[in-house]
Amino acid sequence: MTQPTLILNGEARSTGSLGTLPLIDPATEMEICLLPKAGRAEAEEAARLAAEGFAEWSVVSPFERGKILRAAAAIMRDQADEAAADMTREQGKPLVQARGEWMGSADCLDWFAEEGRRTYGRLIPSRSPDMTWAVHQRPVGPVAAFTPWNFPAWTPIQKIAPALAAGCSVVFKPAEETPITGWRIVRALLDAGLPPKALALLWGDPAEISDTLVKAAEIRKISLTGSTRVGRLLGAAAGQELKKVTMELGGHAPVIVARDADLSKVVPLAAEWKFRNAGQVCVSPTRFLVEAPLYDDFVSGMASAAEKITVGNGTDPATTMGPLATATQFAKIQELAGDAIDKGARVVAGGGRIGNRGWFFAPTVLADMTTEMRAMTEEPFGPLALVTKVDDLDAALAEANRIPVGLASYAFTGDSGTRHRIASTIKAGMLGINHFAMAMPETPFGGVLDSGLGSEGGIEGIHAYLTPFLVTALNQS
Repeated sequence: MTQPTLILNGEARSTGSLGTLPLIDPATEMEICLLPKAGRAEAEEAARLAAEGFAEWSVVSPFERGKILRAAAAIMRDQADEAAADMTREQGKPLVQARGEWMGSADCLDWFAEEGRRTYGRLIPSRSPDMTWAVHQRPVGPVAAFTPWNFPAWTPIQKIAPALAAGCSVVFKPAEETPITGWRIVRALLDAGLPPKALALLWGDPAEISDTLVKAAEIRKISLTGSTRVGRLLGAAAGQELKKVTMELGGHAPVIVARDADLSKVVPLAAEWKFRNAGQVCVSPTRFLVEAPLYDDFVSGMASAAEKITVGNGTDPATTMGPLATATQFAKIQELAGDAIDKGARVVAGGGRIGNRGWFFAPTVLADMTTEMRAMTEEPFGPLALVTKVDDLDAALAEANRIPVGLASYAFTGDSGTRHRIASTIKAGMLGINHFAMAMPETPFGGVLDSGLGSEGGIEGIHAYLTPFLVTALNQS
């Protein structure tokens, strides 16, 4: 098992100013190892180093930066089996999902290595023949990146790759529940030749670290993936310091199943993507809004599919769904499921804990959901499929747009008019029609309303780490 350390100035730090904290295996509830616990002292040091690293890294050409990012991607691919095993043990997801996430993260590094060479400026036609107007793109400065535990490789890479490609330095704080994967990413980049001060890694006391980094004069941008509550707190603090932010926050993805949908295709996809990573996915399909003619068949189909899922330790190749990642998340799912059942939801699959060790919750399908049930408004972030009958498309869209979050949304229909109506009405940053695959390096990933600010991925992802610089010149003869 890998023993992760803090990394500052390229050096491993096995001790922290605040002592230690345990890393727990969610499948066994056993301690994996003790971690160094950082706080304000390390965060202050990391911010100072980031300023020095920015001065060094920002003047490296995009071409040379890309070489280092691609070399790091190659190192990551060589380590895929070991990295997947570490990720599964600290986070819980099945090995095949962990390996896929790790390899996809290497692809993301490759993509931004190339995109960094295309951060073009532009010439603007001048109003005067003896003047030139040119817009350049400059890196915004040192970045503080905060990431959660559900995708411990992909989410950090969505921030680190474009920031480094743009010429920014990064202070990276992964979730305390999943530090090993973040440690492996940082080591791959440093081993590939990244200047040591351009990337720091620390975890420990989240409040101390975030408060210090947000207030540090050296840090010029904050990037967060997390809850809406934490986003509001960090966003307000960053606003006081006039710092740029990118925030991918909570979701509660609606899935509109129109009356013409093909359930033989919808149901298998819905079960696969709903229970992927035990439902701990910000774009996980959660509120299934099914038109009345298909409702009963959809409910029975989802129940049957859920019961076929193999729940167990992610290290077992037969496992298709692992445990919830934390005790807190397990308690929340129990609470939300219990509230729905108490208020009349019908349990058609699952509904409770599996076993007495590890944070395993059965793949659960709850039918006859109503808006009085908390799970229909509070994002479950777990293996709960919430199914509601709707009379028509108007009712489906009204429910989809009822709550003030708008990250991912989905619709299944073969009718072009229905597709157009949904696409023009849904309040979300992303819409998947007849599929659930959403996040790719080439495409923007972000939400509206309480689901965040800005986008990651695509050209939008790298432009979030750049700022325009106008140069006007009077041509002298």
